[in-house]
Amino acid sequence: MTCDLRERLISAFRWTDPGAGSEVLVSDRSGWWRDPLILDALGPALAALFAADRPTVVVSPEVTGFLVGPLVARALGVGFVEAYRERALRGPIAEPMTWVEVPSDHRGVPQRLGVRSALLRPDDRVLVVDDWAATGAQSRALYQVVSELGAVPLGTAVIVDECPHNPTIRGLITGDDLSAGPGPG
Repeated sequence: MTCDLRERLISAFRWTDPGAGSEVLVSDRSGWWRDPLILDALGPALAALFAADRPTVVVSPEVTGFLVGPLVARALGVGFVEAYRERALRGPIAEPMTWVEVPSDHRGVPQRLGVRSALLRPDDRVLVVDDWAATGAQSRALYQVVSELGAVPLGTAVIVDECPHNPTIRGLITGDDLSAGPGPG
């Protein structure tokens, strides 16, 4: 990763105050998606974190993972598989899914993640990609889904890594680089 990308990520990010009644700042990553130079560099930079492991497919959780994952898949020359959050408001996906419980997200809310079972094969080497790892819970859950389908989880590439003691997660910047905030919001 070039120093320029690192600097651009930090300068395009901001913490926002959602207003009265809120006790936390909320992360605003929209500057990353607005900057065409960041978008151009993100895929190759995140792909480089695991290129030596030779991934055959990228899996990313919705929502922001659906932005970042395809950029990395394209840079690696591999396919992309969506990992959906189970929601009552969305109708069922009309294909067999493999689901796993996520103990909690960065807000402490439990959830379920699932992938279309037919899209991962036993010979796949899977790279999980997301924008931010605050606890590593989603990554662990997706490794479980990948393993249940017989594929091999390689690790997780993220823009912001707040899990410094987890060697399976590699990031371009850390939460400390973004100074003032309490994890993603």
